[in-house]
Amino acid sequence: MSSIELGSTIVDALVGLGVTDVVLAPGSRSAALALAVDRADRAGTLRLHVRVDERVAAFTALGLAKGSGRAVAVITTSGTAVANLVPAAMETTTAGVPLVLLTADRPAHHVGTGASQTGEQVGLFGTSVLGVVRLSSESGTPEAWAAGIQRAVVLAEGRRTRQPGAVQVNVEFETPMVGELPPPVERPFAVARSAGHESVELDGRRTVVLVGDASPVVGAEARALAEVSGAPLLAEPSSNARVGANANPGYRHLLADLGPQVERVVMFGHPTLTRPVTDLIGRPDIELVVVTDQARWHDPGHRAAIVADRVLLADQDPSWLAAWQAPVEEQRRPGFTQRTVADEVVASLGTDEDLWLGSSSIIRAADLSPLNPNPPHVYANRGLAGIDGTIASATGLALTSGRPMTVLLGDLTTQHDLGALVRPPSEPWPDRLRVVVADDRGGSIFRRLEQGAPEYAESFDRVFLTPQGVDLAGVAAALGWESVTVTDRESLSAALRGSAEFIVARVAG
Repeated sequence: MSSIELGSTIVDALVGLGVTDVVLAPGSRSAALALAVDRADRAGTLRLHVRVDERVAAFTALGLAKGSGRAVAVITTSGTAVANLVPAAMETTTAGVPLVLLTADRPAHHVGTGASQTGEQVGLFGTSVLGVVRLSSESGTPEAWAAGIQRAVVLAEGRRTRQPGAVQVNVEFETPMVGELPPPVERPFAVARSAGHESVELDGRRTVVLVGDASPVVGAEARALAEVSGAPLLAEPSSNARVGANANPGYRHLLADLGPQVERVVMFGHPTLTRPVTDLIGRPDIELVVVTDQARWHDPGHRAAIVADRVLLADQDPSWLAAWQAPVEEQRRPGFTQRTVADEVVASLGTDEDLWLGSSSIIRAADLSPLNPNPPHVYANRGLAGIDGTIASATGLALTSGRPMTVLLGDLTTQHDLGALVRPPSEPWPDRLRVVVADDRGGSIFRRLEQGAPEYAESFDRVFLTPQGVDLAGVAAALGWESVTVTDRESLSAALRGSAEFIVARVAG
């Protein structure tokens, strides 16, 4: 990657997003942007306005934006030049005028070294901007850079928030900052505005409906779209869409053969569990349609072509769904495993109950569990997918819902939240809260990642697996929980039918 390529990509993305005017205050660090925007002006794809003073440039851009109702970009070099944009940023955000502040910067490794014209530019605007997007010529791809510009323009124009204002795009350029510009690339974007009644109509190309972590309402909407159109439904455990004829719990395995045939993914919620899914939504040859009513959208592969409140999907070829309904042969580990525990817990719950899944191996095991025809509402902390606060989060939700709550998690996740097992006698507590721990005595999830390779075996146990010998059932009992330890499917099934509040399932590591 290079600075000149980054500058060219940013301008191409601005043009693709409908930006028609850019104001430039000349400088050295912003040279790549200056060359790219000058070329676009000569080609007639946008209008360039040059001003010597950055403060004047910013207020000129404000006037252009106020008159057109569209986002206008203003370009500055690094250092104190950036601070001169603050007055216009304060005005434009308060007035609801869309402005994109393209602030050139030195690479991050120069900050704090005393390098010329280098300071802390990220955070400089404080609450005067609606958000900050960070790009660097030393990392990312043209697709990632363009996606960052898309987010900035959409946020500045309030397309999904109805709150326009200023957005900073801080762009780190490494030397050399000039060179031969790459050919312009058309980067059209179709980002639907967030009016509640708007929808996007999609044609009948081969589509899958992918649902990550989502609320029951969103999950039901995704399931309905799949079933009405006849599309395959790829639903994670906490999607609340994992039910019905269009869903297959073995979708992860089917992706190996059927994934290359997918032409479009309609994505709801926040999918995070598996690399096959991440690879699918990052492919350049598919159309990714993100359905959300929120201002921000999930797009880790930087491929979203459409972001809409809702979509209408044309009928799919019945043979396409039939291919995804094929049974999947699994190679399952023998014995009493996390998968055994997940299968039993998922099957034991009904529609009037809730399930909270820990964000480690156990939720991935549940992703392969057979479908429950009458599933509970399923929740998990999948925003950043950390293992902190799992029991406490489930407790809070149970206090709100009043429904029976089961928490299914691993032993390390439990240790991270032992404080949540304390039940203050003066405080309200859920009537029916049960915790099930799949105890494999350590961080077994790392066995499936790169650090589980044989060449790291000497270090693996100590710095990744971190074997544990904590008597979790004893800890829970000491804190007043009715606890039990089980070592096979039959005793687990009996415990789930009984009155135990804290169940430790000793599974194979």
